[in-house]
Amino acid sequence: MKKLFALLIFFGNIFFLSAQERAYGDGEYFKFRVHYGFVTAGYATLKVKSATIKGKDVFHVRGYGETVGVSKWFFKVEDDYQSYIDKEKDIPYKFIRKIDEGGYTKDIEIDFNHNTKKATVNDKKHNETTVFSFPEDTQDMISAFYYLRNQLDTENIKTGDVVEMNMFFDKENYKFRLKFLGKEVLDTNFGRVRTLIFRPYVQSGRVFKEKESLTVWISDDNNKIPLLVKADLAVGSLKATLTEFKGLQHSFKILVD
Repeated sequence: MKKLFALLIFFGNIFFLSAQERAYGDGEYFKFRVHYGFVTAGYATLKVKSATIKGKDVFHVRGYGETVGVSKWFFKVEDDYQSYIDKEKDIPYKFIRKIDEGGYTKDIEIDFNHNTKKATVNDKKHNETTVFSFPEDTQDMISAFYYLRNQLDTENIKTGDVVEMNMFFDKENYKFRLKFLGKEVLDTNFGRVRTLIFRPYVQSGRVFKEKESLTVWISDDNNKIPLLVKADLAVGSLKATLTEFKGLQHSFKILVD
């Protein structure tokens, strides 16, 4: 529960597309229902719109998640993640993380300078500004989703293949790794859909039971839509199911019996 939206953003890192054509664009929108069994814990959204930052054309992506109903009474979560991504280079210029998870709060802005490979982290909660180095081709939590959708090739990926990428989050560099598990036809809210299945390696302990506690199904088409996420957490099993979408760049393929 506590990591409601952070999980969904983390899951987003595994949705791929080959570099031949852009997978997303201005106006794309996803809405997820986050639930324990039949109990709805909350909702999360991802929205894309065109913008400019320091004279550069970017996609401004905002991810927002919150608990609802009874879950909100017991443990209120309100998470806001934003990224400003260069439209041509698929690299982040700014990342925002503003969260309130049961009273645990963060208010951080990160400015990326890809020429100097320096990230300036402004911790607004503690009124601190620090600078960190980052490696080539580093992404933030949100930009990684969109970078991988555009840049990585799923045409030739094989079961068991592991993909790695550099990520900077809060004040640390990470090596993100995930494994391709294969393909499956999945029953969704929209019909039966051909999907690709991935499993990211996550840190076990406080949130996840094991390093391989997540499984994600995405549409096997040019959109690479995240359809279902299953997570085995330290406090139980959680699912995130796509319930709404709009503004897709390509047709959404549904199988007809």
